[in-house]
Amino acid sequence: MAALLAEFNTADALLAAVRKLRETGYSELDTFSPFPLHGGDEALGLRPSRLPYYVLAGGAVGATGAYALQWWMNAYNYPINVGGRPPHMPAAFFFVTFEMGVLFAALSALVTLLLLAGLPRLWHPVFEVDGFERATIDRFWLSVSSRDARFDAEKTRHDLERMGALRIILVESEG
Repeated sequence: MAALLAEFNTADALLAAVRKLRETGYSELDTFSPFPLHGGDEALGLRPSRLPYYVLAGGAVGATGAYALQWWMNAYNYPINVGGRPPHMPAAFFFVTFEMGVLFAALSALVTLLLLAGLPRLWHPVFEVDGFERATIDRFWLSVSSRDARFDAEKTRHDLERMGALRIILVESEG
């Protein structure tokens, strides 16, 4: 698999190139920049994240499990009459239920984020490109994957040159 990696001087130039490539039918695009780009997700055509749904599910599982465990221990398995109070008192279960819901939501957020982002990824072929480290300082990079149906190395290179890329590099990767 391969990709063309194009370097741009400004964020506006990068986003303009992304928009033009998307208009012409390219879909396998990725950007690398030193800071989040306002409008970058829309330009790339990314869908909204599924992470909030996983966090909600994790929190609900944690809260439900905590409440069920407290109910089972106090009201069903080993009920004790303490001062004439009922064995099942929802107000007494609130704090542990809330805290376990928060804990499970946070853990599900962390695990799901790592899984959806494919992390930890310690190496990527673009890390071997000379000057790519400037993506963390002052340069903006656009990657066009060879998995794209419209990808043709020469035509795509020409399109990127027309859009003002400072330089274009073909990146090869194993697998």
